[in-house]
Amino acid sequence: MGYNVAIDGPAGAGKSTIAKLVAKEKGYIYVDTGAMYRGLAVYFLDCGMKAEELDKIIEACKTAEVSIAYEKGMQQVYLNGKNITDRLRTEEVGNMASKTSAIPEVRAKLLELQRNLAAKEDVIMDGRDIGTNILPNADVKIYLTASVETRAKRRFDELTEKGISCDYDEIAKDIEDRDCRDMNRDIAPLKQAKDAHLVDSSDMTIEEVVAKIVGYCK
Repeated sequence: MGYNVAIDGPAGAGKSTIAKLVAKEKGYIYVDTGAMYRGLAVYFLDCGMKAEELDKIIEACKTAEVSIAYEKGMQQVYLNGKNITDRLRTEEVGNMASKTSAIPEVRAKLLELQRNLAAKEDVIMDGRDIGTNILPNADVKIYLTASVETRAKRRFDELTEKGISCDYDEIAKDIEDRDCRDMNRDIAPLKQAKDAHLVDSSDMTIEEVVAKIVGYCK
């Protein structure tokens, strides 16, 4: 029986960064949903399919099994028992994943794979609806947030450091708009699960956030 940690929260709250660090600290598997979509894309390509062939894609989902493991501290992705990690970052696979990820049946298949993995392994997942929808029975649920100002400042600093010209006010407005969309969408809206621990990282360092979340785990 796997031990499951779910981290939800708005855009820019640092969910993925924190989840990966907690996973490393606790020895959990960080479930990289993007890598799983790419794993399915490899299968569709190996079957000679095009993204437009919806019927074939939907049928292929029935016989695809994608899983994630960590070996020597490195994420490995397996497709039907075969390690395909070195194939995930090709442009062809990326394009196929981008096109097929919007197909409801592909998303449903990924949900099935995520839950199967969580049932067997100690995992940590981050997103918008992990604790409310994907892993409603998670052992630990975290709602990680920060003020719009804090998230906008982090994004502004990140882009500026990379030499990318940006406007703080525009970034803040984009974050507010995205929060509104995420919280008011019809399917699996962003919200704090009733049994989730609220962690506001506005005035916390990354190390402090990781330590707080680790403290909630077994």
